[in-house]
Amino acid sequence: MKHSLRRKLTSTILAVVLLSIAIVSLTSNYFANRLFSDYIKEQQSIQSQIIVSTMISHYDRDAELWNLDYIHALGMFSIYEGYIIKVLDADGAVLWDAQAHDMELCNRIMADIEERMNLQYPGLNGEFKTTMHEMVVDDTLIGFVSISNFGPFFLDDSQFKFLRSLNSVLLGIGFLALFFSIVIGSMLAKRISQPILRTIEAAGHIAAGNYTVRLEETSDTKEVEMLVASINDLANSLESMEAMRKQLTEDVAHELRTPVTILQSYIEAMMDGMWEVTPERLNSCYEEVDRIGRLINDLEKLSRIESEGFHLSKKTVDLRAVLETTVSGFFNELNRKELTVEITGSLSVVSADPDRLRQVATNLLSNAVKYTKEGSLLTFHVFETENEAGFSLTDRGVGIPQEELPYIFERFYRADKSRNRTTGGSGIGLTIVKSIVEAHGGRVEVDSVVGTGSTFTVTIPKS
Repeated sequence: MKHSLRRKLTSTILAVVLLSIAIVSLTSNYFANRLFSDYIKEQQSIQSQIIVSTMISHYDRDAELWNLDYIHALGMFSIYEGYIIKVLDADGAVLWDAQAHDMELCNRIMADIEERMNLQYPGLNGEFKTTMHEMVVDDTLIGFVSISNFGPFFLDDSQFKFLRSLNSVLLGIGFLALFFSIVIGSMLAKRISQPILRTIEAAGHIAAGNYTVRLEETSDTKEVEMLVASINDLANSLESMEAMRKQLTEDVAHELRTPVTILQSYIEAMMDGMWEVTPERLNSCYEEVDRIGRLINDLEKLSRIESEGFHLSKKTVDLRAVLETTVSGFFNELNRKELTVEITGSLSVVSADPDRLRQVATNLLSNAVKYTKEGSLLTFHVFETENEAGFSLTDRGVGIPQEELPYIFERFYRADKSRNRTTGGSGIGLTIVKSIVEAHGGRVEVDSVVGTGSTFTVTIPKS
């Protein structure tokens, strides 16, 4: 059976408090009884000394006589206090003996004490013990006092009453603490569980597709605050991903609509006999099909790069050699626009995937060729630091407005809205560049001035 968090928290707090109360109560009771018994032992030892001192005080040293009446009174009083006394003179002759005076009373007192102590302290194993005390005046032995009492200690009715009162107080404190622990535990469990329950509710809404849900919970519990922040971050990410998914669907549909529409109109016109089937018109249809194929091919590349299974085959790569190979592949495009490519910087070796780096350089150079005026100069520059290396590509093109720079690496985004799909490409080349560079643990940055040109900089770790 599953229980709610609030119930579990309350039960746990209650169990901990009960255990704490039990430990404190038992410990307090144990030490209270122990300290009290030690105190009683000390008091009984003092009482024996008082009896001896009092006896000595009623000895007439001049007449060398004892006040027997007082001895009798003190002896009878001591019997009721649990002390059985026998007084002897210096020669050992008995002056007064409680048992000889009233054997029945002494036996009854002793039996009562034994019964009471064995009932309250069954493990004490106590018994009456006799201790002989000397009575000395001015270094002269005047007699002996034999005192019998229950040992190691005994309690009278008032002392037992005190202990019962003490235990009752401890028990009352325990019940009071238990009551407050239940109340406070329930309040604390509610305080902790409510934000979590609201978080669960919000997570349910998010799971149902409502990504606009946000939690405004504030808590002084660090973990709860972190949980709320995580749920809000999750909602933000899912909302962003959903927006990107919808945007991607719209963009793909938009990118495919034009070539498909053109193809459809061309083919319908030729099928209806409105157009004669000529190589030029067939070539136009082929160009539209080729454009769709390039778009699909770019989407497949981006999907592979961004997939979890994307793997880099890293090798020792010379960045300058990669750039030289890339430039040689653009021989026709560069000649067509009379563009010149210059590669500066020294040899720089990194651990990277050479094919992916060529793809990065190819996409950047392809964009630069498209947007650079005829007869211009394109410059690749290789650089390195202690831990990083990279290259930059500077063109003399139309440039990119500053407000457009944060978005140029997004799918299907074109900074120059006047460019058509023929000259502007699929709109995901820079997205592929960014994904490959970040897969290497690097970064790609852009600096551009409208009318002057742009510089794209790629930086990756050396190892």
